[in-house]
Formats: sequence, C-alpha cells, structure tokens
Amino acid sequence: MDEHLSEPLTVGRLAELAGVTVRTLHHYDEIGLVRPSQRSAAGYRVYSAADAERLRQVLVYRRLGFGLREVAEMVSDPSADTVAHLRRQRELLIAQRERTDALVAAIDKELEARAMGISLTPQEQLEVFGTSKPGGEWADEAQERWGSTHAYRESSRRASAYSKEDWRRIKAEADQGVAAFAAALRAGLPSCGPAAMDLAEEHRQHICRNFYDCGYEMHRGLADMYLADSRFASNYDGVEPGLAQYVHDAIIANADRRQAS
Repeated sequence: MDEHLSEPLTVGRLAELAGVTVRTLHHYDEIGLVRPSQRSAAGYRVYSAADAERLRQVLVYRRLGFGLREVAEMVSDPSADTVAHLRRQRELLIAQRERTDALVAAIDKELEARAMGISLTPQEQLEVFGTSKPGGEWADEAQERWGSTHAYRESSRRASAYSKEDWRRIKAEADQGVAAFAAALRAGLPSCGPAAMDLAEEHRQHICRNFYDCGYEMHRGLADMYLADSRFASNYDGVEPGLAQYVHDAIIANADRRQAS
C-alpha cells in the first residue's frame, strides 16, 4: 500500500493495494481484526485511511509470524500509535534478519563441511580428524579470511577429490610441521633464524601442494590470523606455550627473506 490514501476504498481496491484476497478482508472483518468504517448505500464495505493503516499493521505482524490473536492484541493496544507500531516492527524485523543471517551462516558452514569432506563418510571423518569436519586447518583458515575467493574455490575443488588416505597423509604432514615448530621453539632457535624460516617455507609449501597457491602475502595474512583469532592461537599454544607467536614471526621473517632476495 504505497499510495497516500485519502479517499475511501472499496474492499476490492484495498485488497489489490495490500496484496491480499478479498476473502481475507472479509475474514478480518468477521473476526473484528480490520473492520471497514463505512458501508456504501448498497451495503458494500468501504475502508478509510485509518482502516488501511490498521490493515498494514496487521499484515506486517502476520508476516513476522504472529498469530491472529496476538496481532489483534497488538493493533488494539490503546497505548501504541502508528509510530510506536513502526518502531516495534522495525525492531522485530532487524531481529528476524539477524536470525536469518545466522541461519544462512550456519548453512554455509554445513555446505563448506560437505564440500570439504564429500569423499569421506562421517565415520571416516572422525577416524582421520577426530571431528566431523575435515579439510585441514590451512583450508579452514583460508575460508575464514578469503571466503569464496579463487584460492578457496581451488582448495574446495582439490579437497573434494581426496580419499581417506590422502587426508591421512595431509594431516600427518600438518602435524609434523607443528611438531617441528614446537621443537625449534623449545630449542631456543630464533623465529627469524634460518631453521625457523625454513619451517615456515615448508608450511607454505604444504598449503600449495594440498590446497591452493599460497603466495607470501597470503601467507602473511594467515600468520596474522594466528594471533588475531583466539581459536587458532589456542591450537598452537596448546601444543607449546608461545607457539602461535613463534609461527607467526617465522612466517613473517620467511616472507621478508624471500621478497628481499
């Protein structure tokens, strides 16, 4: 109902403007939800601008999922004027949008998990990863930062073809890399030294071999994520305290070394 209503409306015209059926308006009249203020000389329903506004309120609340009894109570509240209804409806719509966004995000995560583990059964996923979501931490990190970029699409394409044995190999390589970083940290090797930088380069090559072409700038982005996102930091620091910072610094030093050469 986008028109500015000044003239009384017939039931057919109001139904057309509101996008509902005449039968719906008849029902609303019968139950006292939206009653026409007037009748024509021939006895037909005639709706005023105030009637049309009440109908608009009813339809918004109905589309928000409220039942007819709840809607009747809300639109009949003497303490709520048109502005109050608009504010309430806006708040409800924003809350509904947030719930919808959360649901879409959850569905996206499920689609991601299925794309990344399409060749594995749930039992195989648990066997290999200890979780129902395979894909390797490097692929997950790429998704967190780059979403639907070419790198992530390439990672999903490769991952969807991996067998259980492929995933075992990839996970073993990743675990070995983390263990090597932890050993270097415990040995007191500097993160900017050649040994740590070599481990960082192997980390980058692991991503390139198994998921997507990870350039040095993208690798820097992953390193920053290890510190910015507590989930990733705790994964490393759970192996060895301070490991997230150490891996981050080694990756940055390696990128600087390669780009300076």
